[in-house]
Amino acid sequence: MAQTDFGIFTEHKRSNWIRLRTMILLRWVAVIGQLVALTVAQRMYNLQLELGLCYLAVGVSIAGNLIAIFVFPENKRLSETENFLMVMFDLLQLCFLLYLTGGLHNPFSILVLGPVTVSAAVLSLRSTLILGLTAFALVSLMVYYHLPLRTEQGFILRIPDIFVFGQWAATTIALVFISVYSRRITREMHSMADALAATQMALARAQKLNDLGGVVAAAAHELGTPLATIKLTSSELVEELDDRPDLQEDARLIREQADRCRDILRSMGRAGKDDLHMRQAPLVEVIREAAEPHQGRGKEILIEDGPGPGGESVQPQILRRPEIIHGLRNLVQNAVDFARSTIWIEAMWTDDLISVRILDDGQGFPSHIIGRIGDPFVRKRRSERDRRARPEYEGMGLGLFIAKTLLERTGAELSFANGSDPFLGNDDQGPRRGAIVEVVWPRDKIVTASGRGSSLGQNLPFDI
Repeated sequence: MAQTDFGIFTEHKRSNWIRLRTMILLRWVAVIGQLVALTVAQRMYNLQLELGLCYLAVGVSIAGNLIAIFVFPENKRLSETENFLMVMFDLLQLCFLLYLTGGLHNPFSILVLGPVTVSAAVLSLRSTLILGLTAFALVSLMVYYHLPLRTEQGFILRIPDIFVFGQWAATTIALVFISVYSRRITREMHSMADALAATQMALARAQKLNDLGGVVAAAAHELGTPLATIKLTSSELVEELDDRPDLQEDARLIREQADRCRDILRSMGRAGKDDLHMRQAPLVEVIREAAEPHQGRGKEILIEDGPGPGGESVQPQILRRPEIIHGLRNLVQNAVDFARSTIWIEAMWTDDLISVRILDDGQGFPSHIIGRIGDPFVRKRRSERDRRARPEYEGMGLGLFIAKTLLERTGAELSFANGSDPFLGNDDQGPRRGAIVEVVWPRDKIVTASGRGSSLGQNLPFDI
């Protein structure tokens, strides 16, 4: 799908969303946990620790938090670099504490995963790699370099070497796995949130245009009477001012401008009448309206319609909902982008279903992404052949996602397939060999009771 005007959603610096207060709060939690662990180790188990250096490490974190609280405003949001430096500081401080308290013989060494997980969730790939490699290097050094844990009697507490190696291997694997997992899940959530926001924008824009048509029609109706009065009065002045050519010319100008205003309002009202034609229309007319912006792009768009098995011959009147028009328009745009010369739109209805199929004579959907069509931000590396064929196209999957989301809101089910037969050669393939998108609605979702008969409904009396 051609990239739409939603570029603001495709690239976000997520670290800029994190408030400084959030990082300060997390650091306070870490400081409290470290103080509790040191106190318990000394008072309950009488471990001999380098308390001066340990409290120095904790004190540096406390001092950093206090400085951040009093220097920066409460609503400050961290930049990529600031967030990276804060997480790096927390990692170095934690590893220094672990160095003072037994290294990998300390069960709390698993907490090294915390800063790296935060980095994977909010920072760039480069920052995450730097933090991950730093954590790996520090954990590896702590296997050999650390201050041992000693009891009150001077005994050294240590676990067997094989368990130290297991602790190192488990921490290393967890660094990689949790980082990749956290980053992948976070990116998926952000992509879905961004795409849904883009969908809401597209729908709101279509709804505003639809509402604007009703406002224009109402304005044209309300202004019709005063303009007619102005025209009538100016025409009488033109006849009565034969002896005053200068004033007669002004009256004639007023009449001409009134006619001009009438023509403008008539043309605007014709495009924006808020009546039953705006609320519902024949199925083919709604399809034609959706495809109209792409009629002049050098590709032929053919619309075919007819009842399905057991369907009535009368074409149904469907709701002209912005979601339907905008969703079908995006699907037609995708077909026009990839078709060689022709696009077919097949409309079919039965007593229970209404179906719209969009086919083209292009190369079809790539086989390796056909199962992911409809997901946001699906892109593949473009070959030079693709760039020459469609230099203006930069597909991201967002248009198809918007179309799928909007149409599913109206009760439709979408399916994607290719029309080519893999067992036949190119010369034996039919003309409709490209992509196939089928949209199927239950009839009662988009056809109202009045839509089963006359398109205009019941005649209403004039108020005289």
